[in-house]
Amino acid sequence: MTSLIKSEIPLVKNLALHDQPVYRVSTNPSACNTMELLAAIIGGPHQIELAGSLLSHFEGDIHRLFNACPEQLCKVDGIGKRLAARIKASLALGMMFNRPAAEMPHINSPADAYALLREMETFDQEHLRVILLDSRLRSVGVAEVYVGAVNKAQVRLSEVFRPAIQRNVPMIILAHNHPSNDPTPSPEDVAVTRAAIQVGNLMEIAVQDHIVIGRGGCYASLKERGLAFA
Repeated sequence: MTSLIKSEIPLVKNLALHDQPVYRVSTNPSACNTMELLAAIIGGPHQIELAGSLLSHFEGDIHRLFNACPEQLCKVDGIGKRLAARIKASLALGMMFNRPAAEMPHINSPADAYALLREMETFDQEHLRVILLDSRLRSVGVAEVYVGAVNKAQVRLSEVFRPAIQRNVPMIILAHNHPSNDPTPSPEDVAVTRAAIQVGNLMEIAVQDHIVIGRGGCYASLKERGLAFA
């Protein structure tokens, strides 16, 4: 944190209690603006200054902030690794609960899987997620298992199957995005899928498909293209 911030009286101290972010969020979070919500997450004496710096760094775009990796957040003066992780966790949790509560959707086609994960087309990095399916092909949850380039050397298959084991589901669908916009499966995508199918067979957890998501409604199913699936 810069000496300038340290030497100043924190802005939050200049506010009446009922105007401070934590108080406002605790009483009526829906009435709070982005700055107040972010300040409440950050906490501490310089929460308002840091929230302002973060929003300024990402040009006020909450989607850019959501997609930023922790290392990018740490480039903002005063944001350390632990705080960056807390901010990422809070944003991810908010995104999770922003989905409307509804009956568990049936995933009968690649289009159904894409519809469930369409938000992934906005990500600037590759994310690998797993749709957890029950025996009736209903989604019982979605788990994010990896962020970064999807290839066999880096993706740990034990992490891919961990959510399925924890939820005791018999089937999964893999899905990841291509920030390049082109959903054409790469040789690495095929290799990861083939390895996952083999591990799944040993664990009696069937890999139903692997969906690659581009942008603008574009996606590809490895199963439909006859890639990795016998």
